[in-house]
Amino acid sequence: MENSELIKRAQDLARRCRRSGKVCATGFLSPAEQYEIETHRGLLDCEPVFSGGPGERERRAAFFMPDYMEEDELDVSDFICAMELRAYFGTPGHRDYMGALLGMGIGREWLGDIQVEEDRAYVFCMKSVLGHLLSIEKAGRYTVKARQIELHQVPQRHVETREISFSVMSMRLDAVAAGLFNLSRTEAAKQIAAGNLSLNYSQCLKTDCAVKEGDIISLKGRGKGKISGTGGTSRKGRLFVYGEIYK
Repeated sequence: MENSELIKRAQDLARRCRRSGKVCATGFLSPAEQYEIETHRGLLDCEPVFSGGPGERERRAAFFMPDYMEEDELDVSDFICAMELRAYFGTPGHRDYMGALLGMGIGREWLGDIQVEEDRAYVFCMKSVLGHLLSIEKAGRYTVKARQIELHQVPQRHVETREISFSVMSMRLDAVAAGLFNLSRTEAAKQIAAGNLSLNYSQCLKTDCAVKEGDIISLKGRGKGKISGTGGTSRKGRLFVYGEIYK
């Protein structure tokens, strides 16, 4: 893992930041890529900070800051922009907007989250491609008109979750997944073996893989959940686990 191209790129950016004394950033990263960088912080010359724009965002860039800067001094608007796309005579979906924007010849790393709300979509992108993306005229079969907006003008998106609690004998993946998605442990093991389960956005085929607080578990057809904590034991010695299911 340490030799992956992503980690090499992050190491190069961290070194460049330290040499130049200036903020350096990746493009937008998937959750799996963010997790990979997070778990290899020790290989980097400076700590990464992740942001994809205001609020909770799925696709985020990693920012490397010089020692003299604090995290709250980082101005992501130097790198990330936002635009509003207004549709006419219809309501394009997320796939329509994504296809249209990528069809303009940019790489996925230049494009952040796309937030669709009725006849409008709010798009985060890297500053270098904003001018080009503002020329978009169609999303699917619908006419759209684009304009740049300030980052703070993007409506806040509330992520709804449902709290859940259960108990396990150990924090094995099959046991935790069974509790999180209301499955038998046998069924959870089958889903893992079939490659249907991801741990921190990467496919995991090991039923006995250790799960810890903060881990994200996804199961095809069942959604995604997060382990928010553990604490206390039952009379039979089972550990209580607390989680959140994303709606």
